[in-house]
This record gives sequence, structure tokens and C-alpha cells, in this order.
Amino acid sequence: MADRFVYSMRVRFRDTDPQGHVYFANYLVFCDEAWGAYMRHIGLPYQDLARYGVDTFYVNARCEYQGSAKYEDDLHIETHVSRIGTSSITTEFTVRNDRGDTLATASLTSVCVDSATRKVTPVPNAFRDRVSAQEGAR
Repeated sequence: MADRFVYSMRVRFRDTDPQGHVYFANYLVFCDEAWGAYMRHIGLPYQDLARYGVDTFYVNARCEYQGSAKYEDDLHIETHVSRIGTSSITTEFTVRNDRGDTLATASLTSVCVDSATRKVTPVPNAFRDRVSAQEGAR
């Protein structure tokens, strides 16, 4: 299996709450950013899905918290596709700090829809192929 994709970022002041740590919902924002970076990394950014007449919508989000990040902490978000269904994609994330401590684990499930009709459509084969090349056979 290939190495997992890791997206690194620094916590911005606007990501924190009055208590001085990352506001809980922002971990899902960070995962969305990591997902976009993963898509660019495999050579199929969101904009390119339009070539296949496909758009995606999140239909499920889950996040479990084990720690806390603060302003200017460096975060590393391990990202991998855990499931590709007929029309849906589930992606798993592990958010760690520089010490390797796990701060959160999360998952996002997207469904593919036809760009014109907004009706559910199959995951493009190009996506399946690129994920397989990135992560190996599952």
C-alpha cells in the first residue's frame, strides 16, 4: 500500500475560540481542506470533476476529539479514502500535532450527483483509478 496522504497546516487565530483552542467545528473545516488537497494530489481537483459532469455533496460528517490545538500549532491531517460505493465516497481523517498526538479522528461521506440534474450518479472511474494508484488495492 502506498503512503497515506498528509496535509499540513498552521492553526490561524480565526480558527480559535475565546478559550484559546481550536473551535470544535473547525476540525471538520480542516478535514474539508485536507480533502481538497488530496483531490489535487491525485490529479483530480473538484473543478475537474465537472469534466465528468459530476458534483459532490457531503451527506455525513463525524468527528471525535481526543485533544486540543491552539493558535499557531502545526497540524498534520492524514487523509485516506476508506470506501468507494456506487455513488458515494467515505474519507477518513486523523488530525495530529507536531508531537504525533492524535487530536481528532473524523470522516466525511460525499455523494456524487449529476452536475446538471443534481440526481445521484456513479462515482467516476477516473476517481476510482486515481485513488487506487494513490492508496493501492483495497
